[in-house]
Amino acid sequence: MARTSTAVSRPPRNKPTPPTFAGHPNRKRRRASLLVPLLVTALAATGLGFASKEVVPIVQALSLCKAGDAASIIPKDGVLLGVNLDWDSETLAEHTANLGHNPAVVVQFSDIPYDDETWSHTTNAVTQVRASGGVLLLTLEPHGGLVTMSDEVIDKLATDLRAINDQGTPVVVRFAHEMNGSWYAWGQQPIRYVEVFRKVAAAVHTRAPGTSMMWAPNYGGGYPFTGGQYAARPGTPDFAALDTDHDGTLTMADDTYAPYYPGDDAVDWVGVSLYHWGNQRPWGNNDIAEPGKFLAMLTGTYSGTAGDDSSVPDFYQVYGVDHNRPVAIPETAAIFTPARGGASELDVKRAWWRQVFSAETHQKYPQLKMINWFEWKKYEIEINDDVDWRSAGSPTIRDALAQDLPDWLRYGEDLEACR
Repeated sequence: MARTSTAVSRPPRNKPTPPTFAGHPNRKRRRASLLVPLLVTALAATGLGFASKEVVPIVQALSLCKAGDAASIIPKDGVLLGVNLDWDSETLAEHTANLGHNPAVVVQFSDIPYDDETWSHTTNAVTQVRASGGVLLLTLEPHGGLVTMSDEVIDKLATDLRAINDQGTPVVVRFAHEMNGSWYAWGQQPIRYVEVFRKVAAAVHTRAPGTSMMWAPNYGGGYPFTGGQYAARPGTPDFAALDTDHDGTLTMADDTYAPYYPGDDAVDWVGVSLYHWGNQRPWGNNDIAEPGKFLAMLTGTYSGTAGDDSSVPDFYQVYGVDHNRPVAIPETAAIFTPARGGASELDVKRAWWRQVFSAETHQKYPQLKMINWFEWKKYEIEINDDVDWRSAGSPTIRDALAQDLPDWLRYGEDLEACR
């Protein structure tokens, strides 16, 4: 979860368990599926049974497809609608049945470096995503620091991503997100960060062509996020690189994004998570978002009850338009705290999603290509209370959302991710 000037944290991730459902293959994805019954029929005529050890590997191979070129998932028009799911509370199949569509994107988190057990959580997620026809947005977190990203670790990652692609699932890697923050072990180290990101991107682009790279800083409101454990120290090369106005200090007058940008050849997607945490401190009250807040945050023009962020760069213009990259909102939601008063749950959430999915969003910002809802109900330490971020957590909220979803959204069933 993106942090604001109050250092609001992203929640801990739960690990997906193996699915208990049998997903039906998407007809658009499984282009080889028509060959399977024809092959079985032909082989039966030769006297070979379907369960024959000679036949089964052939049938299995033909029933799978490989993820195509990573750029093929970018919609020519419309926006991919995805979900950041609490795997312990809901399977992807249950969420799909609840909302009535397969999410086009499913968010998963993993430590890196990882062992086999850790990676198994990602492959379990892939099993569910493959059945839905969607894309895996894999957020990789090097909690041991950037120094842990050795050549061997990067090589293993590229190999494992290629295996996922070859099983039919495209991947977008969000590597070391929120790197401009001061709360992660990879934070505020632009020199090393850019170097490592480029090495990861080079390996992914060469070895896993069905995988793309997403660069995703934290929203710049409240920069430079002073007081964090990993804040850049004065006198260091990183501090000098971050002091973009060369006045000897780090403030919101410095560019919160540019020093961390790895370069167009390394970046396929750009993303920034945008949340409505309330209208003013203390955060967590059930407030209806000010009109235009979502797009103002995206474009660096927000100045309202939550503060003046007008010095934040225009993320959409600089990276979506000037750098010509598809823009993602990897996570978004509006805070609703059941134990507190204020506006109703429906009013709070509907006001936010109507901004996110407004006609203006689609018409004026055509480089916006992905929006993922944060579908969690959890305790938030920053406000010492339980928060329900979900857009489909009850029939009332779900039905209202379904009525407001525009026709320019694209779902898993709309993708042709395999070749």
